Order: sequence, then C-alpha cells, then structure tokens
Amino acid sequence: MALACEAAAGGSGPVFPDLGAEDSGPTLIESLCMSCLQNGMTRLLLTKIPFFKEIIVSSFACENCGWVNNEIQSAGMIQEEGVRYTLLVSSKEDLNREVVKADCATTKIPELDFEIPPFTQKGALSTLEGLIDRAVAGLEQDQPTRKATDPDVASKIEEFIKKLMKLKDVEMPFTLVIDDPSGNSFVENPYAPQKDEALMITHYKRDALQDSMLGLQACTEEETPQNTVDDLRNEVLQFGTNCPQCNAPAETNMKLVQIPHFKEVIIMATNCEACGHRTNEVKSGGATEPLGTKITLRITDPSDMSRDLLKSETCSIFIPELEFELGMGILGGKFTTLEGLLTDVKELIVVKNPFFAGDSTVPERSEKIKEFGQKLDEIISGKREAHIILKDSAGNSYLQNLYAPDPDPEMKIEKYERTFEDNEELGLNDMKTEDYKEQKVDK
Repeated sequence: MALACEAAAGGSGPVFPDLGAEDSGPTLIESLCMSCLQNGMTRLLLTKIPFFKEIIVSSFACENCGWVNNEIQSAGMIQEEGVRYTLLVSSKEDLNREVVKADCATTKIPELDFEIPPFTQKGALSTLEGLIDRAVAGLEQDQPTRKATDPDVASKIEEFIKKLMKLKDVEMPFTLVIDDPSGNSFVENPYAPQKDEALMITHYKRDALQDSMLGLQACTEEETPQNTVDDLRNEVLQFGTNCPQCNAPAETNMKLVQIPHFKEVIIMATNCEACGHRTNEVKSGGATEPLGTKITLRITDPSDMSRDLLKSETCSIFIPELEFELGMGILGGKFTTLEGLLTDVKELIVVKNPFFAGDSTVPERSEKIKEFGQKLDEIISGKREAHIILKDSAGNSYLQNLYAPDPDPEMKIEKYERTFEDNEELGLNDMKTEDYKEQKVDK
C-alpha cells in the first residue's frame, strides 16, 4: 500500500484522481499468493468516486494456481454518523441492486438468522446477488476439511448453503440489513429520485464501543473546553480538520448565531486553500423540541427562492409534485436559501450520483433523472408551482416568513407528536432523565 501511494504521489496529479476515461491506470505490485505461496500480481487503483469520496480498488491474480481476489477499501473520512440499510427483497430485480459494503459493516439476513460480523470480509463493490455468492463461497471454502474431520457440522453447513442459494430464486421475500458504523456503505435505490418503499435508511449516532472499533477516541471530560455560552456568542472558534474534497489539512470556523424569530444555531464553515473547496454545516445550538415541526410552503413566485432556510440534520424534505423524498441525515445541516437547498438537491441527485452516469447506466433510469433535474430547474426559475415540505422530528428546522410578524399566507407550520420510531431515530427512547438532578447531586 505504501508503495502504491508513493508511486501515485510521485506524479504531478493528485493521489486520488477522479474516476474517468483518462485514468493513468492501476499500479502493478508483485505480491505473494496466499493459496500456492508463489508470486502473483496485484493491480491497485487509487481513485475518487463522486458521492463515495476516495476509494482503493485492488485486484490480485495468480497465474500459477488461478486464484483471484478483488476488494475495495474506503480511503475517505469516517462519516459523523453510522448508517443502517434495511431492504425487503421481493423480486429478482432486487438482486441486481448495486451495493457498497465497507469492511466494518455487519450484514444480516434475519429470516435465516444469518450474520456476517464486521471485519470478517473485505470491503466490496458488488450487487446483492454478489454478496450472497460471496457468503456461499466463504462457507464452502473449508467444506472438504470439515467433511473429513466433522461430517455432522459439514452436513449442517451444506444445508445452510442450500438455503442461501435458494434466496436467489426469491420464492419468498427476505430482509437484508447492512449496518455500517463508519457510514461509508451504500445500497442502490433504483427508483431515485423517488422514494424506495422497500428500502429504509437509518442514520444513527455511534456508541463508545463502535467508536473504539473504528479507532476513534471519544473526548473525555477533561478534554472538553470550559468556555461559557456567553464567550461562544462573541468568538469565532477555529480547529484543524481535513478537506472533505482533497483530504488536505484545512481550518474550520465555528460560530454561535441567533436566528431572529427562531433560536440559536452553530454554524461551521470550512475553506480549503489547497483545492478551493468550501463547505458549511449547521447544527442546532439548543435542545430537542418537545414536538416535531412540519413546514409546508407553496412556491408561487421566484421571490420565494430568496427565503432564508435552516435545515437541521434531522430534517426530511418532500416535494409531492415530483414524488420526491430526501430522508434525514442526507445533505447534513444547512443554513442557506430555498434556492440553495434545491440546487444542492439537484447536485446530489443529478450531478454527483455515480450510478446514473457511465457505460453501466440504464437509459430509462438516466432519462428519468434528467427529467427530474429539468423539473427542479423549472421550480427554481418560477416556471412551475410546487410545494416543499420540511419535516423535522426534532423541531430544529426553520423557513423564513416574509410577512413576519404577520402570518405567511403561503406557509403552514404544524407541530406534531413524535412516534416511537421518530424518538428511536433521535435516540430519545434510551435516555433516562427522571430524577436526573437528584442523581447528579447524590454523586
């Protein structure tokens, strides 16, 4: 790996160039074959795929025994939140969904009580059918030895392999769960930009055990800054980080800001001097509200695009006229305008989506994405009326009222009781706050 990075860094281009037709090609490294212990050849490609950041693709082939091994590793940053994909597989078409599985992800099929623990397989860019075939190949690997030493165990594994292979016929629906605490796994939505009813995506905060598994160290109480809130209101804090685009060292500015007619928020902005990339993120500076908030705006005029908008990490976006839904956690927290938000949605779905570009694209799907982008442009330019709905179960999102302090005739704000599932996504069901002050005093 060090040899590959050194070879890539020796040229004039970046270590992780964009994936394209003008790639310089993989780096060839002579490697030891773990099957026959002769020398084979590893092809190593360091590249950058939009939406998935930097990756390392490696392919090993041995000419002596014919053994091959392909794997993919994420070379980008660990995401702030983990992600869990739950897919209900009900047809053979679902087996063709493209899947990015990180090596730290756990794969489960509850109907068979089957689980692949983290770090027991290398990362892979494959399909759902490919994941099943890979699991079968892993179980079959030591079957000849088991049949000789423990025939009963070998027989039970053989029966289980048949059950796994039968899943590919999809005679009965089954569930696939990919739980990745690093947030770098992905399951394709073939209906994008529309919602996939069979696929549920859940973003969650990692616990201390998962942070430890990924090599992250949680801040201790002694490391927590002792600045008061009053100090933070009058100060712009700076801390070092890495650019999400080129991974070069960069500085992030953080400021506590009061939004009129709303609440305090924390705005973080990063400007990379190496590549010029800029990014900003907004987090709520207060507690989770007792009720969720649903904001519905009827877009009737181009001036609506200039409304200030705060989208928290827990906010979902709906555009009913386009049958579009963007779940919580995607796009992160943003303080922008309505035009800026719709532009970011278009860039995410139409421009930066790698599954709708290139030779492997299905023409019908690519045309549908192109049509979606055109409709978004019409909404932004005021040529098409539409509704945009911001649904935030934590109640920390905001859309500017142009008629304030009077009611806005085109905007409706509703407060609602959260469901058990909403509280579960926010991590509130596991919080025990009864007698908290008394317990703290006792300690």
